[in-house]
Amino acid sequence: MSLPEKGRDIEDVLAEIGRLREDDLPVRGGQVTAYVYDTGRPEVHEAAARAYFEMLEVNTLDPTAFPSVVEMERQVVGAVAGLLGGGHGVFTSGGTESIMLAVKAARDSRPVPGRPRLVLPVTAHPAFHKAAHYLGVAVDAVPVDPVTFRTSPAAVEAAITPDTVLVVASAPSYPQGVVDPITEIAATAAARGVLCHVDACVGGWLLPWLREAGAQVPPFDMSVPGVTSLSCDLHKFGYAPKGASVVLFADPALRRAAYFASASWPGYTIINATVQSSKSAGPLGGAWATMQALGRDGYLELGRTTLAAARRLREGVAAIDGLRVFGDPDSALVAFGPDDPGGQDAPDVFVMADEARRRGWFLQPQLSYAGIPANLHVTVTGVTLRGVEAMLEVIAESAAAARRRGPVELPEGLVELVAGLDLDTLDDAAFAELAAAVGADLRGGSGQPEMAVVNAVLDALPADRREAVLVRFLSVLYSSTAPA
Repeated sequence: MSLPEKGRDIEDVLAEIGRLREDDLPVRGGQVTAYVYDTGRPEVHEAAARAYFEMLEVNTLDPTAFPSVVEMERQVVGAVAGLLGGGHGVFTSGGTESIMLAVKAARDSRPVPGRPRLVLPVTAHPAFHKAAHYLGVAVDAVPVDPVTFRTSPAAVEAAITPDTVLVVASAPSYPQGVVDPITEIAATAAARGVLCHVDACVGGWLLPWLREAGAQVPPFDMSVPGVTSLSCDLHKFGYAPKGASVVLFADPALRRAAYFASASWPGYTIINATVQSSKSAGPLGGAWATMQALGRDGYLELGRTTLAAARRLREGVAAIDGLRVFGDPDSALVAFGPDDPGGQDAPDVFVMADEARRRGWFLQPQLSYAGIPANLHVTVTGVTLRGVEAMLEVIAESAAAARRRGPVELPEGLVELVAGLDLDTLDDAAFAELAAAVGADLRGGSGQPEMAVVNAVLDALPADRREAVLVRFLSVLYSSTAPA
């Protein structure tokens, strides 16, 4: 892009945005089962959009300049604390920032003699690894049960050292939608004098409504003894516009440890409650308006429909020949794959994902890791019930089509070639050519690509090589050297 010499007509600019979005996945309707959350109520989304626009240019950097920010945040955080057992919170841009602040607060409030360490299940969200990387904290990952996918309190306890500053449990973990044994893990952490964070980014604003709708939901929130912080995303099952999240702390002192202040310069006062400094109050306004528009009755009704859809999806997938649901999800996240991964008649989940896309549905592929086989993931939302039978039909058709096509056959030696590449010697143009040779189109804006070969290559690599390859993928996607 080059900056136009003269300003363009606004209608032309907006029309171009429409053209740019032609190949985007749809954000409404429920056929995209990841990344977006749809109530199925257009009037709620409209209210949020209008409130977002109203607060768009308000800067949260200085709350004394914009008192509306303080009042809205008090109300939003208060609602989250009221639903989730209390606490003192901060409104953030999303789960990653909430997690970053929780790790920072733990590190800074409990200094240790060595390098601070973080104990978490292998199913914990990578945002914890990101926070640890940014903040200089070491990660000790513990396994989960291969059948239930929950971590063991005993394994957590064994991983705690004198330098452990935080223990993490998920409510639920994203990959299989199961809640870790929070009560036992928090008690174990407390007995060792270690803080305990519950990652309820995806479940915090969902599990209470599922419980009220009749689901069996184990204790997980700030009311559980030993839980010292909790993250809850409102742009997930709170249905607010991105990015909206809240991190709760057990007491004001721990919350203060998440803050950052600097007086080491001659400019304006620097005191930040979040990682970001200047930021729009639009997301805060959108979250506040969404919560006001839905209210308890609205969220409870969405909980009922979500619970019904999740149960129907699990039941329907289990009835499809050769497929099984992974674990016993406590939430509205459902992962499924072949009964016999690698078996002669087992459908390749990566081929299934491409077949579903061809039919207009996005099912999220998950790579194998820590003994958990590759699978497909569905996030059930408030709108899913309307289309759950159509989704099940697509899953069955995609499984049958994947069986007919057979598993992905990678060229001989390709995985070894990629695993042995010195990526530092390849510039983005060379990497783009290599990607194109295995069917990965990095140009962007070219329709919905087939990803089975790419996912199969990634799945065959160890985690560290996957990460290195993914970094290069991202670099090329945003580079002018991507093939035309």
